[in-house]
Amino acid sequence: MSLAVRVIPCLDVDAGRVVKGINFRDLRDAGDPVELASRYSSRGADELIFLDITASSSQRDTMFEVVSRTAAEVFIPLTVGGGVRSVADFELLLRAGADKVGVNTAAVGRPELIAEAAQRFGSQCVVVSVDARRAPAMSSGFEVTTHGGRRGAGMDALTWLAHAAELGAGEILLNSMDADGTENGFDAEMITAARELVSVPLIASGGAGAAADFPLAVAAGADAVLAASVFHFGQVSIDEVKQELAEAGYPVRRVPSTHGH
Repeated sequence: MSLAVRVIPCLDVDAGRVVKGINFRDLRDAGDPVELASRYSSRGADELIFLDITASSSQRDTMFEVVSRTAAEVFIPLTVGGGVRSVADFELLLRAGADKVGVNTAAVGRPELIAEAAQRFGSQCVVVSVDARRAPAMSSGFEVTTHGGRRGAGMDALTWLAHAAELGAGEILLNSMDADGTENGFDAEMITAARELVSVPLIASGGAGAAADFPLAVAAGADAVLAASVFHFGQVSIDEVKQELAEAGYPVRRVPSTHGH
């Protein structure tokens, strides 16, 4: 029996509030990450990812507080990323209640951070986020970007993710900057190319627009599928995604329905 495909909502948190607009009608405070995390958990999310998008040191304490409140309420794995620069940052987030920590820009700048964190806390805690875009100059055709996709790093994205896995990354979160926000579907070509290089779990991100997009990412080689806007705006529910995955023959974890509709 292969592992269930994980469906993961991503919440962008800015100064303790979720951004990207949310319209669950029955949410009193759409901006509270803990309330939203709890809602997603009850609706069958397998994991949650919080990205601290301002991630300045001034917001850090707010984020720790959000993480600890969420961990107290929600019993599915929680990955937290954004502005993680050191092993000490890993430790603080894990202590606050994160199960895994995502690192991106700092690992590109100093790849040893991956190995240090993996040795200290175990590979299963280390998620390396790779924001990649198409770049014909690169041998694989994909380049790493940093700073939220705004800067090209001049590194081949597939070479980098293979190196990250060798250094001890337990998971790769592969985000297509070209597909991101388009809602035209995941970048299957990039997922397949990455799958050929690494055996660690791959989380596909960027481009989800409809429930039918998700099985295609899994067919391309993803172990988990991530989305933000389509879940937040209620265009697609987690249950619909799991239904599509199940109909395509992939194992998923179903939660018993508790709310009487």
